[in-house]
Amino acid sequence: MTIDQDQPSRPTGDPAPEMPLRRLLYRFLFFDWLFHDVGAARNLFERHAAHQHNRRMSRYLPVYLRRWSFLTAFDFGLGLLCEKVLQAGLLSAWWFTWSCVTFTGMVVITVAWLILNHARLS
Repeated sequence: MTIDQDQPSRPTGDPAPEMPLRRLLYRFLFFDWLFHDVGAARNLFERHAAHQHNRRMSRYLPVYLRRWSFLTAFDFGLGLLCEKVLQAGLLSAWWFTWSCVTFTGMVVITVAWLILNHARLS
């Protein structure tokens, strides 16, 4: 059994320290914290390891795609509600704009997932 030097030892009954809400929400919506920067690798071996890590982590991208599709539908629904029911043109434009922004996020996630899963290593 080895002791990890990076993690302080805790008694077994203590719960893990809680993550701040801001970081939790960021990690819930954005996936960049899962991936390593391939361009920051110093040599070919580190670059290959970072690329392989990113390919393994790409399996979580459909989860983020599902979250962003929910946000897109929610924003679009609020836009329709504000336009048709409340007759609030400016507020509906706000929600329709956010639905376009979240749809763009969905496109980015889809392209990243396709590239990481279906691109061949050269």
